[in-house]
Amino acid sequence: MKFNEVLENVTTYEAGKPIELVVREYGIDPKDIIKLASNENPYGTSPKVTAKVQELAKNMFVYPDDSMYELKEALGKKFDVDSSNVIIGSGSDQILEFCVHAKCEKDSKLLMAKTTFAMYEIYGKQTGSKIIKTDSDTHNLEEFKALYKEHGADIIFLCLPNNPLGEALDTKDVYKFLEEVSSDTLVVVDGAYNEYASFKDENKRIVPKDLITKFPNCIYLGTFSKAYALGGMRVGYGIAQADIIKTLYKLRAPFNITTLTLAAAIEALKDEEFVSTCIAKNFEEMKRYEEYSKSKGFEYIPSYTNFITIKMGDKFVSKEVAQKLLERGVIVRDLTGYGVNAIRITIGTNEQNTRVFKILDEVLSALER
Repeated sequence: MKFNEVLENVTTYEAGKPIELVVREYGIDPKDIIKLASNENPYGTSPKVTAKVQELAKNMFVYPDDSMYELKEALGKKFDVDSSNVIIGSGSDQILEFCVHAKCEKDSKLLMAKTTFAMYEIYGKQTGSKIIKTDSDTHNLEEFKALYKEHGADIIFLCLPNNPLGEALDTKDVYKFLEEVSSDTLVVVDGAYNEYASFKDENKRIVPKDLITKFPNCIYLGTFSKAYALGGMRVGYGIAQADIIKTLYKLRAPFNITTLTLAAAIEALKDEEFVSTCIAKNFEEMKRYEEYSKSKGFEYIPSYTNFITIKMGDKFVSKEVAQKLLERGVIVRDLTGYGVNAIRITIGTNEQNTRVFKILDEVLSALER
């Protein structure tokens, strides 16, 4: 059977390994598995959200409010924008897909960092677009400028902070770069981890209203999967000028998120104290990973997210380290597929991290050459 030829060059996104797979393959008791590969909030969901979902579970047979009025109004209030500036998606990934399919066709050009969220490239290749990447793994705006001047771009992706590496740019530098971008180029500012970056350094904060007012060709993406601990509910949002949102709506299927997802997201926005507490704990525990890395002579990328990227250097191969950890029930992300000899570890709870350091010590000792 013949399919669209552009799909021949598309690789399937590889998500972090689920706990169920580790149980099946290695026979490890689920309670002994530590999943630190998908940047989920290790503190779980706000109890208020859980209670609301349980209360409304009896309504699962009813289609959700497809206008998503209450959630869009809540996001509008939070970010001081009109609800017409907001679109809701099944994770922010879905809105990424809308952006690419709204703007791109065969031979369109997408500009991004060398090492960044894989779905930018995957969605681009689905349309037959050309992928243009910087030489640097992290976001280097001078390289972005040079490539944009040379090739132009239909879409520019800025992941702030960047996944999977964790670095973040100062907002003033981002704005200075955006001043040089044509109004016909759509700039996607992916703020999936912006809550973390804003907590750690105010200079990294992206304010959606400020962004889209100064630069009407930009769209800001946010998610409830990380700081709000709703990864399993799959809900994200985009904030942009109304004309962009109106265009993206042409690609949205009806009822693209669920009744319970809507309720969970609405309730999560009411419990900012829970979110702030989780973020504060995240950075306290991250210090332990930084100290551990230093004690082992590993370089790490200073992170503005809920994960840390640790480079394995010349003594270890990240794929081997990740595999041995997996066999011991610790799931981390190997970055070999990104061309980086490093592991990315979600920052867990205090108890989880203490166990990780112990097991990692044993794995490194066994693998050391």
